[in-house]
Amino acid sequence: MLFTTATFVLLFLPAALAGFFVLGRRSQRAAAAWLFGVSLFFYGWWMPKFTLLLLASIGINFSLGLRIARVVDAQGQGAARRWLALGVAFNLLLLGYFKYANFFLDNVNALAGTHWTLAGVVLPIGISFYSFTQIAFLVDTWHGKVREFQLVHYGLFVTYFPHLVAGPVLHHAQMMPQFARATTYRFDGANFSAGLAIFAIGLFKKVVLADGIAPYADAVFNPADAGAVPGTHEAWIAALAYTLQLYFDFSGYSDMAIGLSWMFNIRLPYNFNSPYQATNISDFWRRWHISLSTFLRDYLYIALGGNRHGALRRYVNLAATMVLGGLWHGASWAFVLWGALHGAYLMVNHGFRALCGEALSRRLQGNRAFMLASWALTMLCVVVAWVFFRAATLDGALAMLRAMAGAGDASALQALLWNAGLQPSTGALWCLALGALAVLAPNSNRIGERLLDNARRYPATHVGAGSFVACAALMLVLLNTARDAVSAFIYFNF
Repeated sequence: MLFTTATFVLLFLPAALAGFFVLGRRSQRAAAAWLFGVSLFFYGWWMPKFTLLLLASIGINFSLGLRIARVVDAQGQGAARRWLALGVAFNLLLLGYFKYANFFLDNVNALAGTHWTLAGVVLPIGISFYSFTQIAFLVDTWHGKVREFQLVHYGLFVTYFPHLVAGPVLHHAQMMPQFARATTYRFDGANFSAGLAIFAIGLFKKVVLADGIAPYADAVFNPADAGAVPGTHEAWIAALAYTLQLYFDFSGYSDMAIGLSWMFNIRLPYNFNSPYQATNISDFWRRWHISLSTFLRDYLYIALGGNRHGALRRYVNLAATMVLGGLWHGASWAFVLWGALHGAYLMVNHGFRALCGEALSRRLQGNRAFMLASWALTMLCVVVAWVFFRAATLDGALAMLRAMAGAGDASALQALLWNAGLQPSTGALWCLALGALAVLAPNSNRIGERLLDNARRYPATHVGAGSFVACAALMLVLLNTARDAVSAFIYFNF
C-alpha cells in the first residue's frame, strides 16, 4: 500500500487513527496491539505471504534479544557474544538469501560458464530496513541499552507502518519510551494538524515534483541501458533530473513518515536534512539518509576499527563501509561502484583536511568563494555517482558518463528526449526550478517544527488550517489516482 493512494488516505489512515485513539482511552496495550495489527495489514497488502516471513523474523529476533539480555545480566557480555553472533548471522543470512542469492549465482555462472538458477526468489519489500533495525536492537541489547521487553511493543517497533518499508532505520531506545507514555494514546490536535501539513508537503514533493521530473530521467537512462548513445546535453538533463527526482522522492517519503507519526503522537528521527546544501561529501552523508549513515558508522565503521588504528586503516575502513553501504542498496555491481565512489570521495575529503590542518581548514570554511567552489565540486561528485545508482546496467552507466564528459554528440538534436515526446528546454527548466528549491528553500524539518509551535500557541487555528491542508492533500491524491500508473517510492526497491 502506498501513502499516495486513495485507499491509504481515505480508508486505511482514518481507520488506523480512529482505532488507535478509541482503544487508547481504555487500554494502552490494546491500542499498541491495534497499531501493530494495522501495520501488519499495511505490509501484507502488497504480498501477504511475506507477512509470515516478517513475523518469523520478529519472533526469532525478540527471543534472541531476550536471551542476550538474560545472559549479559547473569554472566556478562563475553558469555552473550555467541548469541549476538547468532542473531546477526540470522539476519544477514535472511537478507543475503532474498536479496543477493540471484546476484551471487549470476556472477558464478558468468565466471564458471555454468547455468545454475534459483527460481522463485522474490525480494520482500522492506527487508533491508527491518533487518538492520533488528540487528541494531540485538547489538543495543548486548550493550545493555535495552531494558523493556514486551512482545507487542517490540513487534510495533519493527513493523510501525510509516517507517517499515523505506526507513528510517530505528533504534529501540527511540521508540520504546514513546509507547510507554500515556499521552501517546490521547488525541493531540496540534500534533495532528502539524503532522497533516508535513504529510501534505511530502505528498506534493512526491506526486508533483519527483513524479513530474521523472520522465526526463527515464527517457534517457532507459534507452542508454538498451544500448542507445545519448547526446551530451540530454545526458546532463537526465542525470540532473534523476538527481532531483531521487531528492524529492526520498525527501517526500521522509516528510510523509514524519507527518503520519506526528498524527499518532510519535516522533520519528529526522532522516533527511537538505543534503544538496552540503559543502563537502562528509557533510552530505550527515544529511542524506541520516539513520542509515548513523547505522553504518556505529555498527560497521566503528566495529571495523574506525580511526583508532592510524590514517591508512581509517581510509580502508571508510572504503569498506561505503562499498557495503552501496551493496545494501541493491544486488548489482552498479551499486558497489556507487558505494566505492563515495568511499573514494570520503577518503579524498579526509586527506585534504588532514593536509590543510585544522587552522587552515577553519579559515577556508570562512571564505565564501572557497565554500561555493566546495559545494559545486560536492554536487558534481554526487551527480556523477547517482548515474551508477540509476542505471540498470554498467554499460548504460558508462554510456551516460561518456556522454556527460563530452563524448556524446553535443550538436545533435536531443533525440532520446524528443522520441519520448519531451522538450529539452522544459527539462532544463524543471532542473533549474527544482535545483533552486533543493538548494535554497528551508527544509521540511524546520517548517514542521515551526508549524507545530504555531499550532500549540494558537489552538484556534487547528480546524481551519487542518481543513485546508486536508483538502489540498485530497486533491493531490486524486491527481495521483487519475494517472495511468501510480509510482512507488524509489527506496521501496532497497
